[in-house]
Amino acid sequence: MHPDPFLQSLRENLLRTPRRQIHIDGFAHAAVLVPLLQVRGELEVLLTRRTDEVDTHKGQISFPGGMVEDSDRDPEHTALREAEEELGLPPSFVVTVGLLDDHATPSRFVITPVVGVLQGVPLLVPNPREVAEVLRVPLAFFADKTKVRREQREFLGRTHDVWFYDTGTHVIWGATAAMIRSLLHRMAML
Repeated sequence: MHPDPFLQSLRENLLRTPRRQIHIDGFAHAAVLVPLLQVRGELEVLLTRRTDEVDTHKGQISFPGGMVEDSDRDPEHTALREAEEELGLPPSFVVTVGLLDDHATPSRFVITPVVGVLQGVPLLVPNPREVAEVLRVPLAFFADKTKVRREQREFLGRTHDVWFYDTGTHVIWGATAAMIRSLLHRMAML
């Protein structure tokens, strides 16, 4: 069986540049799955809107993910476990292709994004305590320079860019937007 050329190309793009790893004392470690779907020849990003019941980032658009647990082998394991808990997405349905740069958040998390390609369009069963809504947004939307705005904010003694994408119904910003931009850079789409 021949390897999928798209998956191979994406893996190579992610490995081309060493990823930035962050360790900050007092910050919790987490991992998220950056799920990509191939639908009718177009790549889509699968996102969730968090409920108002979760402890942090209430109502925000995010990737499925959460804190690293002692039993997790690595960030990939954390991301796949959390995606299954939040969306009912079986890990066997995801082909992981690599990691993006770590992201530190003002809420005191260091997040490792794990890029995964879904094998088809899955039937999802969102956990109603954690997920209010599931969104699918074309990756090309995020590459459109007219759809993004940038603000600068102070964090950890430095000025950082904070990116915002407005879909018309949702605003995708902060760490989630930064992770998407990181993926676009690695795929040479920005």
